[in-house]
Amino acid sequence: MNFCSNCGQPMTHRTPPGDDRSRFYCESCGVVHYQNPKLVVGCIPETEDQILLCRRAIEPGYGKWTLPAGYLENGESVAAGAKRETLEEARARVEILAPYALYNICHADQIYLMFRARLKGNSFQAGRESLEVKLFSENDIPWGEIAFRVIEATLLQYFDDRRAGRYSFFMGSIPKP
Repeated sequence: MNFCSNCGQPMTHRTPPGDDRSRFYCESCGVVHYQNPKLVVGCIPETEDQILLCRRAIEPGYGKWTLPAGYLENGESVAAGAKRETLEEARARVEILAPYALYNICHADQIYLMFRARLKGNSFQAGRESLEVKLFSENDIPWGEIAFRVIEATLLQYFDDRRAGRYSFFMGSIPKP
């Protein structure tokens, strides 16, 4: 960050008064510009014994498979954001069942919050960020073509829980590669 979005003056990077870490700070107007992790929200859309995956039409991970997920917007609840992302990427409507997994991805400044969700009907198609969307049973998941490690971890946890017949909230971290 080069200039203050409040007053337009050049920024410095230092520890503001009363703080414990270096941040972007405007010496002119005193505004601290915090940079915090981005929250990614998404769904595991399920129907019977299958889940819906999207093949990405954008980078990163172009052509690889993922669960519908994306950045939470300002003014949006986490459940509403997960439903919106599913509608945008898979043109599918879902009913949120429960928060399912939270993953810290500290090296990427991201937090993923994934929900279990039930597909409403069988209407789905690729949105503008997807090349295709498809229902998969566990044995048909294209494991070697999953776009992100966090999605692979979510799917592995989900299928373990499904086999055990219980879904409890899971929290984990994805280490730096």
